[in-house]
Order: sequence, then C-alpha cells, then structure tokens
Amino acid sequence: ERKRILDYARRAVAHAVRERVRDPAPPSEGPFAPPAAAFVTLRLRRDGDLRGCIGHLLAERPLGETLASVALAAALEDPRFPPVAPEELEGISVEVSVLGAFVSSADPLRDLRVGVHGLRIRQGGQAGLLLPQVAGELGLDAPGFLEAVCRKAGLPPGAWRDPGARVELFTAEVIGPD
Repeated sequence: ERKRILDYARRAVAHAVRERVRDPAPPSEGPFAPPAAAFVTLRLRRDGDLRGCIGHLLAERPLGETLASVALAAALEDPRFPPVAPEELEGISVEVSVLGAFVSSADPLRDLRVGVHGLRIRQGGQAGLLLPQVAGELGLDAPGFLEAVCRKAGLPPGAWRDPGARVELFTAEVIGPD
C-alpha cells in the first residue's frame, strides 16, 4: 500500500505539471479511501534541496483526493518556488507524509520526541508547522526544533514558551522519497 501511495503521488505531481490541473480521477479504494491529512514534499534528486512542500492539515477528504490536491499545490503553488516545469520531473523525488492527529502540549520540551513528532504552533494570527523528519534533516534537538517552528510561523524566539501560544505535536507516516 505504501508503494501504491507513493506511485500515485508521483503520477499526480506529473499530471499537475503537464496538464496544469489537478488529477480529476484520484484513486478511491483501499488506502486512498479513508479521510487523511497529508503533505507532498518535492526535492531535487541531485542535492536533496527542497523544491516544494504543501499539505492539507484536516482529515476531511479521502487520502486520494487530498494527495491529488496537495501534489498540484506542491508542484505549482508553493510560494517559495517557481512552478515545476515538465523538464524538471525526472530530477525531482516525491515524498508523502500522512499526518496523525494533532495533540496539544502544555510542556512541549518534555513531550516532544525528536524524529517522531512534528510540531505546529499557533499564536494570534500566526501559525507554523514542521514535519517530523525536518528535525533530523536539520540536525535539531528538541529546543532547536521548537525554535525552528517559531521562526517558520514568524514568531519571536521562545514564543513556544508563551502561555498564549498553542503548541501541538503530531506523528506522520512518511512514505518515500521515491
């Protein structure tokens, strides 16, 4: 099933890049049927640099539909990068992260397990999220990971300690990269 999910995500990215629209017929059976929150991450094969990463945080649509949408968004709509061109497809790897439930933490430094948990922080109108694998990719310990999610949200250092900040942990089933 993991291979099927990853193969479909790659096809959905290629379809989005070539046709400039979402795959109109995502799979809906087996692992694609249950509602799921997910991210699609694109990286350059030559050096592993990020090329796009977009996700949907609510498990309100079947995984197949979610993947079709976020594959298109990661390839064409990530504001940090220009849209992926068809000639780039062979040089891009695809990774899928299927998210578990978000759990609030009053003491994230104690509760956080680096490499297992991802982080989401929300304060005021600002929010940021980092997938579990990011800590390992960047060589971060728990305090460093908490600071990184604050930066991602545009919050000041140490904002995760503020009683007005909501810090949530989650797990993800990481599939790939292909």
